[in-house]
Amino acid sequence: MIPRSWHTAGVRPPSGAAFLLAQLGAHTSNLFAARLAELGLSPAHVGVLRIVGQSPGLSQQALSERLGAVPSRVVKLVDELEARGLVERRRSETDRRNYALHIADGAAAEVAAVRRAVGAHDSAVVKSLTAQELETLLVLLRKIAEAEGLNAEVHPGYGARGDRSG
Repeated sequence: MIPRSWHTAGVRPPSGAAFLLAQLGAHTSNLFAARLAELGLSPAHVGVLRIVGQSPGLSQQALSERLGAVPSRVVKLVDELEARGLVERRRSETDRRNYALHIADGAAAEVAAVRRAVGAHDSAVVKSLTAQELETLLVLLRKIAEAEGLNAEVHPGYGARGDRSG
């Protein structure tokens, strides 16, 4: 029970939705980071892999813009993924000054492991919901995200706040 001293006359108590969303977001982010750490990756690495996999040939600059991240952060992430043999920089066929990003030719097994980890995480988070409840939750979360002006493709942790892992 909430202490009486917390209540203020004439002030409607909050629904608790924002707190629950923040609590679940922090919890699921921590679980996801731990799951990916087993693969030697961070959520930011996986976000880059996903976009490069969905848009082969994207330039680092275009990737940076899509993520809403500073270019130096994207270069660091791509460097790390390239060192792991997951991403390749190839000279752009249209502008030799730029590099086009691609999933590395030999990375299929590791990318598949990442995709399995992402799927397992998603399933674990919603395991207590029925299919109908999940669909309702997704509709409502998309509605809130859209109202807040969030990009459904990109985690806001890539933005100006600097070197977050997510």
